[in-house]
Amino acid sequence: MSPEEQVKELALDCGFDLCGIASLSSPPPVLKEIETWLARGRQADMGWMERQAEKRQNPQLVLPGAQSLICVALVYNTDAPYSTDVFPMHDGVQTRPEGNENKGWISRYAWGDDYHKVMARKLDNLETALRENIDGQARYRSYCDTGPISEKVWAAAAGLGWQGKNTNLINQRVGSWFFLAEILTTLNLEPDAPGLDHCGTCTRCLDACPTQAFPRAYELDAARCISYLTIEKRGDLPDEFLQSLGANVYGCDICQDVCPWNGKRVLGRETAFESRPGLMNPELSDLKNLDDAGFAARFKGSPIKRTKAAGLRRNAALAAQSGPPLRSADTRKS
Repeated sequence: MSPEEQVKELALDCGFDLCGIASLSSPPPVLKEIETWLARGRQADMGWMERQAEKRQNPQLVLPGAQSLICVALVYNTDAPYSTDVFPMHDGVQTRPEGNENKGWISRYAWGDDYHKVMARKLDNLETALRENIDGQARYRSYCDTGPISEKVWAAAAGLGWQGKNTNLINQRVGSWFFLAEILTTLNLEPDAPGLDHCGTCTRCLDACPTQAFPRAYELDAARCISYLTIEKRGDLPDEFLQSLGANVYGCDICQDVCPWNGKRVLGRETAFESRPGLMNPELSDLKNLDDAGFAARFKGSPIKRTKAAGLRRNAALAAQSGPPLRSADTRKS
């Protein structure tokens, strides 16, 4: 068995669902496009995206001597319905069918435990396995959405999929419901072939976005994205988006819900991502009236802590006013 085959077998043994390898000697050309994206201000007020720009362009500055990047993915999908099944789209907005008039929606990735911690444990286990089974003298440094690594770009370079028109990484076998992480290493490993784009002429994700957050295919304007507005944005939200939020109180799944590559369900194996009680489709009144102490207790160990109690209350109040009821004549989905 080659070292590359060993790496992938060890990654699967540690609980990951996908593993690929990229060479740091050949940075993906698309990395330069991130500089253009930032120059256009598409990152909104997420200033952290601009920090450590030099390291983002050259991961060898993060770990001197690094030669390879081991990219891994962990599926978090469940057999629960998609948001567009619970709140159907009509004329570009989500509607509220009978029985869900007072319900909200939390993005699928945040139903369970904080993925940063779950992934970190698996990365630690994989690093240990690499030292014990491949090279104990090599150096390793791992990240999961915590370091100056452009994860989707490098994961595509490592063959885990392609960045779709909604900018999410898509894999032909499992769709796009997965978390990414990576290990920088001084190991000199044979890289995988980059992923090929299979979006074709499809524009379902672009057409379905209620806030029109995609100025063009493959480019996201974060300032218009419901995930940004409900998680990262502090204070009042721009008036132009208030009727477009739909039921979303934390994040948004719409562009993934409608993607044909997510039509065939591949379910995750990690039980930590199963929904906590009442989180998939929560009562808006519960969230609107949740005080700071109640928020801290309810969302301990959850990624939802990021929006803070005030942000979640704000989102729940807005969701209660957004989106029309589903009328009997509203049978067409857009």
